Amino acid sequence: MTTMHNDEFWPRAGHWLEAGRGLDSAAQTDITVIGVGAHLTSITPTGADKTPAAIREAMYKYSTYSWAHDLDVAKLSVRDAGDVADPDWEEGEARVFAHMDELRGKQKLLVALGGDNAITYSVGKGLWDSQIDKAGLITIDAHHDIREGISNGSPVRRLIAAGLQGTHIVQIGISDYANSPEYARRVKEYGITVITRAEMRNRSLEDIMAEAISIAGASGGPIHYDLDVDVCDRAVTPACPAATPGGLSADEVRELTFLATSHASVTSMDITEIDATIDSADERTIRLGALCVLEAAAGVASR
Repeated sequence: MTTMHNDEFWPRAGHWLEAGRGLDSAAQTDITVIGVGAHLTSITPTGADKTPAAIREAMYKYSTYSWAHDLDVAKLSVRDAGDVADPDWEEGEARVFAHMDELRGKQKLLVALGGDNAITYSVGKGLWDSQIDKAGLITIDAHHDIREGISNGSPVRRLIAAGLQGTHIVQIGISDYANSPEYARRVKEYGITVITRAEMRNRSLEDIMAEAISIAGASGGPIHYDLDVDVCDRAVTPACPAATPGGLSADEVRELTFLATSHASVTSMDITEIDATIDSADERTIRLGALCVLEAAAGVASR
């Protein structure tokens, strides 16, 4: 870690997370953070396996206090569960399942640091287990992610194949010219609710998230919040290869994350599709990822 100025009255978020390293997996906590650096099945070659460590490092650049919500997330208990080794392909996903099984029910919110978007399948399925038919999924994403095969473009389809109900899925931020007619047809066939980037221009984020929670939580099961950072405008997230011009702002993504995690039914989330090896010199994408961890913690603290 880079040497930083020390001020006893300005606690760093990185130290808060660092204090949770090595905490017994049996302990109950408010937040668990775990790295799942999947990258080998990505449609676009990526160094996203380097991102969990980069986000942890970026946490030292921020404090633990939210002025807007008058919350100090340092009051929350946190566990840093380390990283899942080699989480790609079916063998790697089995390791993710095992970690999720061990952590199931041990925290109010599990935050998985990707890695590419393939982890939405392994984290969600691993945590839900036999509850998958009652579970819900909210994606903040420019893409539908229902491609064939095993990749970062297929986690939603794979979860549906494993038992997740399409009518319990809400996709927010879907972009024009980022999906195909065939996959759009399949989304409608599955019964997935889509709130496009265009629709978001005329609705409040509070209204959008309230609708998403209502639909994803219709059966009373746990909800997973999938934050694919390539939903953002390309100028905001240069480390997201699939981001397009006209995407969401950093502020919108941060607010959506707080709104989602303020609901007790949201018990897990992931932050994906950041390639730490291609970020800008000011680390704007990685820093946004770190801030989304803090917004999620503030959401839990607000419950």
